[in-house]
Amino acid sequence: MLSVAQPSAERAPSPQEQEWAGPEALCPGWLEDEVPDGEVPEDSGDPGSATHAYELLQSALRQEGLPHTLDRSAEPRTGFGPLDMTVCVLGSPTAFLPVLLEGGTRCPGAMVLCLSPAWASRVPSETSPGAWSLLLSRGVSFQAGGHSTLETFAPPRRANYVTGTFATGGPESGWVGELARDLDCPTGGSVPLAHRLEDTLVTRWVLAARAALPVPPTLAFVLGAGVDLPAEPVAPGVRVVRLEDPQGQESLVQEEVGAFLGGTAMEPYSQVVVRPAGWRWRGTGARSTHGKAEGAAVAQAVGARLRGLREEDSVLLEALMPTARLPAPPPTPAPRLPVALRICTLVCRSWGDRPQLCQVACGVGRAEAPVRHGAALPQGLDSSLQQWGVVASGQRQALATRLRGAAEAAMAALLAAEAELSPQQRGGARAHTDLLGVDFLLACVDDALELVALSANSQRCLETCLLAEAMGRAVGEPHGDLPRLLAEALLHRAQCHLVEGKDILLIGAGGVSKSFVWEAARDYGLRIHLVESDPQHFAAGLVETFLPYDSREHRRDEEHAERVTELVRSRGLRPHACLSYWDDCVVLAALVCQRLGLRGSSPAAVRVAKQKSRTHQHLQRCRRGRPPPAAFAVPCRRLRSHGDVERAAGAVPFPAVAKLEFGAGGVGVRLVENPGQCHAHAARLWRDLRDDADHPGIGLGWGNAMLLMEYVPGTEHDVDLVVFQGRLLGAWVSDNGPTRLPAFLETAACLPSCLPTDRQAQLVRAALQCCLACGLRDGVFNVELKLAPSGPRLLEINPRMGGFYLRDWIREVYGPDLLLAAVLVALGLPPVLPARPLPRAHLAGVMCLGSEHGVALGGKDGGGGGGLAALRGLQERGLVRLNRLFEEPAGAGEYEEPCLSVACQGATRAEACLRLLGLCQALGIDSPRYPVEHFLSHFK
Repeated sequence: MLSVAQPSAERAPSPQEQEWAGPEALCPGWLEDEVPDGEVPEDSGDPGSATHAYELLQSALRQEGLPHTLDRSAEPRTGFGPLDMTVCVLGSPTAFLPVLLEGGTRCPGAMVLCLSPAWASRVPSETSPGAWSLLLSRGVSFQAGGHSTLETFAPPRRANYVTGTFATGGPESGWVGELARDLDCPTGGSVPLAHRLEDTLVTRWVLAARAALPVPPTLAFVLGAGVDLPAEPVAPGVRVVRLEDPQGQESLVQEEVGAFLGGTAMEPYSQVVVRPAGWRWRGTGARSTHGKAEGAAVAQAVGARLRGLREEDSVLLEALMPTARLPAPPPTPAPRLPVALRICTLVCRSWGDRPQLCQVACGVGRAEAPVRHGAALPQGLDSSLQQWGVVASGQRQALATRLRGAAEAAMAALLAAEAELSPQQRGGARAHTDLLGVDFLLACVDDALELVALSANSQRCLETCLLAEAMGRAVGEPHGDLPRLLAEALLHRAQCHLVEGKDILLIGAGGVSKSFVWEAARDYGLRIHLVESDPQHFAAGLVETFLPYDSREHRRDEEHAERVTELVRSRGLRPHACLSYWDDCVVLAALVCQRLGLRGSSPAAVRVAKQKSRTHQHLQRCRRGRPPPAAFAVPCRRLRSHGDVERAAGAVPFPAVAKLEFGAGGVGVRLVENPGQCHAHAARLWRDLRDDADHPGIGLGWGNAMLLMEYVPGTEHDVDLVVFQGRLLGAWVSDNGPTRLPAFLETAACLPSCLPTDRQAQLVRAALQCCLACGLRDGVFNVELKLAPSGPRLLEINPRMGGFYLRDWIREVYGPDLLLAAVLVALGLPPVLPARPLPRAHLAGVMCLGSEHGVALGGKDGGGGGGLAALRGLQERGLVRLNRLFEEPAGAGEYEEPCLSVACQGATRAEACLRLLGLCQALGIDSPRYPVEHFLSHFK
């Protein structure tokens, strides 16, 4: 039965609702009294609240051609646990409907719509003193295919993420804001944050001062320190005057108005607008327009507005900036009336808390009146620019690129300013703006087209952009990215909250190249219990529990697994998940998972993947499929003696590749032209690399057996996969540069791949088939392949997250974090990843060797001005990306490993490579012995 806590009578729409059309623009049935499809659940005598909202939901579903909501509230759902995801949307049934539908497809049942304050309750948080948990006793959940269900939850369902319609003026904004206040889970907005966004003066000051965006010349009058601005706010184009007593400071007001009207900033403009500002005034239309020459009238209008001014409000005097007028494209039409163009952008907090532009919509209206949201049907940016006379497609694309940069910079600045607020000012310690709109004007400044930032808002751009998308679908346009991007952002933040406080048993700490693990664990709120062979490891003080145990002899991993399990139980630890990011420890981690009953790939599957010859021989027996996994295997033979070399020479054609059976990092890998070279290389390797003490971290704990495998021509690539229950959730392809034959140490890399999408698809499918054929069905895996003229061929499978720089690069270019994905899979949760990942930028990097670059880099500590010190300075400025692999050069001679990865970013691959080459030439990393230009030449 539907019910509400506070019945309210019907009321007339507010001026704000009348001004921007509100949700009825999205759903024609918003204000209609019509009978919805299906039965309406009984209510408690409040037709204007929960029951009415439910009817609106049914009307909106019908408009989308979707089935009505099934009422299963009489059969309470049970069984929700700490790992069940709940994204709760409070308030309007239509404002977030496309996002709810998309989220229901991506994670069935995770999206829950709460239509009434009686459907939820707040209880003191068990994890965050002073905060509250939101529990849902009822809600509308969404499943795949647009299905929705009204359900009751017993016991109540705990929200992991909360958002809603916080904008002022809606009938539900009061209870929505109250339920979302001071929660212990991430909250996408709050009433205080919405008020801040709706304050034109505050947002305009932030956009000008923090984002360096052009804004209309503005003179603002405020009372005392009431407005949320610095004590002495200084921003280009915005002057703030603080008044103690407007009635007694008329002369000051007149002086400021005169100086503003006669200032250089106002020279290009002939008209000004006087209006009150503050969240109470958004959408009221309270404003007056004056000629710039009418100084007395302007001052009088300002003075009139100042009377009765509240401390949290302000009075703005601003230039009325006209939309740029361009020559009309031929054929020349009839005389045109002056019109205005308002560009609405919707930006969300995406992966890694980075702003991402989701959609753009434009509104066109008469020039003498402002173009308000909801006053006109939206249209696309490209067609609007064409209508305005921007004929060249290159110019339109350049403007679209500038708009993206400006919108994302605006959100970054607003989020940075928001982060400086206290929890009380934000509406809770976990309250953050995850979605906002920024409006721009296309103006002509100094004879050039300029995007001028007007204001921000918390919901209007969302409704305008969703309306534009719905209109496009009505004429056959494919579904846009907006609902998907927003649903992914909300679900991702809910998953980040789900992992907070989880106990993770980590097997093997690794070296300095894995230092990011400890920082990430802190950021995600993970409680790490570390099993590590080195009792003096630097990570001992960075984890919840440090469990020293020597497991370096990995041929005894069965015995180690028993002892580690006993050690964990003796400490009273009950980990939620167990995994390893360190190559040597992946089999041990799988064995421990099995003994503790935790999720992960089977030890047998991990053993097959870990032993290189066994991987290929197993795949050669997998002959089902089109093509079968056997098509990607490479002929190879295991070498444990010189007799094995002779036998292998009869089965593997030369030239061939000889390498360690359990090796890592490319150490000891060599091209051999004939059996004699293979004998010589094996003799050296067996002499120099006998156990883990000779070269830690390259698999010698498994012995120093080798293998001989056929040499595969072609380009080399890494494919990083996220697999859950045998289903591919995410894949990223990166390219490697040519190696310095006869060795195979990595020299250079780039991301995204240079390959056409069809060739990347070949690599991804081959990598996935090989993993599944080996039994790897759950986890994050790194697969190394060659792309030969005839298609992909497997080099090796690493049954763990990609090493070196890969996690950092994928996070920077695409957003998702492989570390978090591995934790989620180990917890039994399918990670939410971008369904259509698009690169934010291009990265190109080069590996540095101690033997080649020790002098250029200036030694271990940078040498007080050496190359490493310069690189660190560039990294602090965001100009390079550094990934330290070792504190000191590892190995020597033919067993040396890279010590550092240096990468540069660019809008294009060519730009990234050019920057990197210039940097390497300036620092001495490029040399005849280490030709960086040659290494980068393959990235075309």
